Amino acid sequence: MTTNRAGNAEQIAYWNGLAARRWLDLEAKQDVVFAPITEALFARARLVAGERVLDIGCGGGGMTIDIAGRVGPTGRAVGLDVSRPMLDAARRRASAGLPIEFVLADAAGHVFAPSSFDALVSRFGVMFFADPVEAFANLRSALRRGGRAVFACWRAAKLNAWQMTPLRAALRHVPRLPELGPEDPGPFSFADETRVRRVLDRAGFAQVELTAIDLEIDIAAGQGFESAMTTAQSIGAASRAMEGRPEHERAAAVEEIRATLGPHRRGPSVPLGAAIWIVEAVNL
Repeated sequence: MTTNRAGNAEQIAYWNGLAARRWLDLEAKQDVVFAPITEALFARARLVAGERVLDIGCGGGGMTIDIAGRVGPTGRAVGLDVSRPMLDAARRRASAGLPIEFVLADAAGHVFAPSSFDALVSRFGVMFFADPVEAFANLRSALRRGGRAVFACWRAAKLNAWQMTPLRAALRHVPRLPELGPEDPGPFSFADETRVRRVLDRAGFAQVELTAIDLEIDIAAGQGFESAMTTAQSIGAASRAMEGRPEHERAAAVEEIRATLGPHRRGPSVPLGAAIWIVEAVNL
């Protein structure tokens, strides 16, 4: 797969390497962790039987499979991602007979059949484009007139304790990562409402609405404290900060995270705050 954007090429390389394997090892658990967010997204997407839906950045396919169940048997769900390992896993995961397919492509430059979808959805898959205006304009070309885009993205990092609590603990023992600019591709690149509106407006979308949602997510997925520790060490900012550091630094960071998360334990769960936008827009 090729791309004409250097920033996108970096993301493609990242999600076809160790990151894909790490994510896939936790995919089933992450679907449970993010289940409240997925339900909030679907509540706004209002998918109905017979619709053709594109899932952008579908990863291991859990949400795409859910979409297929909501729009089938007369509709169709298409999961699109840049990661070959993730799409291979998604194809193995999908039951035979579902109205579903998976496409290996860069959403920013893939040539879509015009007006081929009723809805575009994404759960944290649209914040990594090198040129988001170009990417969303390309995605809009795949959407029929009157079709809608609905996606979830993170609000400010400081509002997302599920990431920042482990990270602050880890940073007592490992160096800070290089800071990203507020509009650099990354998990929080769509945190600013003004920027999101500007990107979608320039890409040609109309009726842009952002709904702020605060909720708690259980980073243990109900599987106990050690499950929460695995999440903290494998997914998110703390895992990136510890990656490649000497073993003594990593060990000290892990113990600091353990002590920090301990007071948040609630039986088999470790709930922490999360803050998202649900963004809606229409192709008029």
